[in-house]
Amino acid sequence: MKHVAAILSLALCATAASCTQLPTQPTVGVGPNPQLPPPDRSLIPVVDIAPAAGWPQGRTPKAAAGLKVVAFATGLSHPRWVHVLPNGDVLVAESSAPPRPESAKKGGLREWVMGKVMARAGSQVPSADRITLLRDTDGDGVAETRSVFLSNLRSPFGMALVVDQFYVANADALWRFPYKEGQDQIAAAGTKVVDLPAGRNHHWTKNVLPSRDGSRLYVTVGSNSNVAENGMQEEEGRAAIWEVDAASGKHRLFATGLRNPNGLDWNPDDGRLWTVVNERDELGNDLVPDYLTSVQDGAFYGWPYSYYGQHVDTRVEPQRPELVAKAVVPDYALGSHVAPLGMVFVPRPEPAARSAASQANAPRALPTESWPAQYARGAFIGNHGSWNRKPPSGYQVVFVPFDNGKPNGTPIDVLSGFVSEDGKAMGRPVGVAIDARGALLVADDVGNTIWRISPGR
Repeated sequence: MKHVAAILSLALCATAASCTQLPTQPTVGVGPNPQLPPPDRSLIPVVDIAPAAGWPQGRTPKAAAGLKVVAFATGLSHPRWVHVLPNGDVLVAESSAPPRPESAKKGGLREWVMGKVMARAGSQVPSADRITLLRDTDGDGVAETRSVFLSNLRSPFGMALVVDQFYVANADALWRFPYKEGQDQIAAAGTKVVDLPAGRNHHWTKNVLPSRDGSRLYVTVGSNSNVAENGMQEEEGRAAIWEVDAASGKHRLFATGLRNPNGLDWNPDDGRLWTVVNERDELGNDLVPDYLTSVQDGAFYGWPYSYYGQHVDTRVEPQRPELVAKAVVPDYALGSHVAPLGMVFVPRPEPAARSAASQANAPRALPTESWPAQYARGAFIGNHGSWNRKPPSGYQVVFVPFDNGKPNGTPIDVLSGFVSEDGKAMGRPVGVAIDARGALLVADDVGNTIWRISPGR
């Protein structure tokens, strides 16, 4: 009955500003060595949603000093992810959650409440299930043409190109399609590379990143729950990054215990894989920090048994102390509930003798426009924004500076102003990518816009 009361209270609070807990600053628990408070498991969890509103005519997010922002494309349908082809064409996955299976619809009051919460946040809209191609023909930073590049997909998200093979990570499978440079539509039938965990699909977004030689593909698979409340049988193969053989589809778990990883990129300084991860909820305003981390082959990052190393989550039963003992501490805390989704490193010069597969990936040339020096090394991150924190956190694009291959310093706000003065979400950033001329592209799924950030005023 205690849990039922909490859920009912959550439902009543979903339309209010918030319910419990004293407000704290969004900067708490940020950096390479965050200070973590004790868990706060109040009866009524915090719900503080910035309801989706969209952008008023003529209004844009605010770019940092020395940068300018323009709308690269508007009028899209819930754009979630961005991929830049070698010829400069920009692909956008217009996507939302797939229909839930009947078994998941019977998940009870808690899932019903969460559905209402997500709808208010603008996350439950019909999925266009397509990838759209945007082309800036005159180089002015605004797309003049658009076409349907691929359709009839199933909640597509991540995209990758390896030579003449285009990969799409749907909610339930990784697919491959033939591609020729410059084509504005793929009409050929695709080939399924491997099935991906779907089912209840609490976290449906799947991303894909090829290895430098194109022989392997790294695929993110989020958990099916907050802290395994549906049982670990629902989590098989989930909360992990898969390594998939591109030719055969054979796969293994490359890293585990990552509640909901999304953004993936190779650190240009040392070639290591990095990701951003959405951590668990309902432990308070300042737990648990979402994070940016390098991904070690075979490593376990704690979920669901512990967080940020060996901090045990007592809600999970039975416990696995042998796993907690080896849980890897993430490299960098981004703050609690900021919901990092997109992540991309600042490009560096590529070696002259690259493989054909590496050359066919997204453009990696140095920017042709000069960014301020503070953005020379590091990663841009799209923080989608909180729904269960007061005051809200996220709703911004940040830059995390790196030094000697590691995050160093505090995040820099690159793009902000997504929440209006009256607390409504005009937009929410998701995927980020570097375009062919070195500008930053940001997918805004509530604002239905792709923003382009470049040096200037």
